[in-house]
Amino acid sequence: MTTSRAGQLAEPSDLIDVSHVVTAYYATQPDPSDVGQRVAFGTSGHRGSSLDAAFNENHILATTQAIVDYRREQGFDGPLFIGRDTHALSEPAWVSALEVLVANDVTVLVDDRDSWTPTPAVSHAILRANRDGSSIRTTGSGLADGIVVTPSHNPPRDGGFKYNPPNGGPADTDATGWIARKANAYLEAGLEGVQRVPFAKARAAAQGYDFIGTYVDDLPNVLDIDAIRDAGIRIGADPLGGASVEFWQAIADRHRLDLTVVNPLVDPTWRFMTLDWDEKIRMDCSSPSAMASLIAKRDQFQIATGNDADSDRHGIVTPDGLMNPNHYLAVAIQYLFGNRKGWPQSAAIGKTLVSSSMIDRVAESLGRTLLEVPVGFKWFVPGLLDASVGFGGEESAGASFLRKDGSVWSTDKDGILLALLASEITAVTGRTPSQHYADLTAQFGAPEYKRSDAAATREQKATLSKLSADQVSATELAGERIVAKLTEAPGNGAAIGGLKVVTETAWFAARPSGTEDVYKIYAESFQGAEHLARVQAEAQELVDGVLAS
Repeated sequence: MTTSRAGQLAEPSDLIDVSHVVTAYYATQPDPSDVGQRVAFGTSGHRGSSLDAAFNENHILATTQAIVDYRREQGFDGPLFIGRDTHALSEPAWVSALEVLVANDVTVLVDDRDSWTPTPAVSHAILRANRDGSSIRTTGSGLADGIVVTPSHNPPRDGGFKYNPPNGGPADTDATGWIARKANAYLEAGLEGVQRVPFAKARAAAQGYDFIGTYVDDLPNVLDIDAIRDAGIRIGADPLGGASVEFWQAIADRHRLDLTVVNPLVDPTWRFMTLDWDEKIRMDCSSPSAMASLIAKRDQFQIATGNDADSDRHGIVTPDGLMNPNHYLAVAIQYLFGNRKGWPQSAAIGKTLVSSSMIDRVAESLGRTLLEVPVGFKWFVPGLLDASVGFGGEESAGASFLRKDGSVWSTDKDGILLALLASEITAVTGRTPSQHYADLTAQFGAPEYKRSDAAATREQKATLSKLSADQVSATELAGERIVAKLTEAPGNGAAIGGLKVVTETAWFAARPSGTEDVYKIYAESFQGAEHLARVQAEAQELVDGVLAS
């Protein structure tokens, strides 16, 4: 439930003490017998706060050595690209990782400006290094991979650490499970077996890589940059204090766009942010509360955009306001599959099963296969690599799509790409994405969609992840016959880590978050807000019953 201060500018009492957070990274020793202080990979890496003994130097030393061990076992002997975002704990963790990587004779490539690197730029770099003609190598010698030090949109007190294998995308559970087990073994052994050199030696051994140049100069191969420039689209890009800040200025300069970096300030306290729904500072560019400052500037630009701290998510603001991520995904899909003539006719549309059913209707109208997968961008990686999936997107405002020629661009979420696509759509069609979405609702109906979050313990999250169809005895949901009770995704048969209940015109899904100590209930109805409220109420009743038992 949204609190009274949501959307208001952060106050001094909301800010972290940066020195305290960083000191705790080095001074606090995690207890590996405490499950909350062990290495645990969620949907996007290991995350936690140094203040909770959940993200400390020992975690990163152990995890990096485990990644080195995993690389050796898999035969990955090429360079490793490492990037970081602007969280207070990101640079300390980046330093720790470098010390271990170089000690293990890994060839490490870092940003040649010694600056921040968005997640999509790391994915782009890995794929570029592994490109072999028109395809990407994922076997053989000399394969590159990467690490991104980021907790994504999480609050300023948090840190995050994620691994991307040679396919460029988020590591699958086979890899993350192996790495986590090995890292925890190192923690239990007091870091015995972890190799490390002083930072000065590690930094001197690391090689520079032009992340900005290679990414920004390649954008015309995936977007119609000329159309954006020729139409003179007025763009406001807000990095929300994240890693995309220098990328946006380079995009404006190199491609001669009418683009203003709305807020170029980087501050690890994020004192310039407006508070999210729960009065926390969170760089969630899909949240109206967190994006309140940019929304207030919407009349100054034709398209305004926001990114989270590592730039893998996008927020799209038109003169009509902030678009719901589901709405924008549906518009992007309709536009791209109608305008990318170089894409394979067989390329499918990928969506997570908690994304809007509007996407299902758009896919059907386009005559395209719909690939519905569990939450987590990793499920789109194989399809984006071989171009069997043209677009992969998830309701949390993360997506990527193919180059103009139908080859892979990135296999991780790319918030910069999706933000620029909104300007391309406006330039080519003369209509904003929100206007296009109004057309879709006129054609397919106007769904009401909501996601509610609530605090949950690790034990409660574990319970919810094991929800089964048997726990739903009802045959109706909000007055409609239930047509499906899903614990596996229709697109690939993978477990969804929760439950989705579907009727003809509505659905809900309940699952624990993979990144924070909350659980989420997603719900949608094509019968209006009142019917959606009934769906939500029945979904909440089910979850309450499970947690009570």
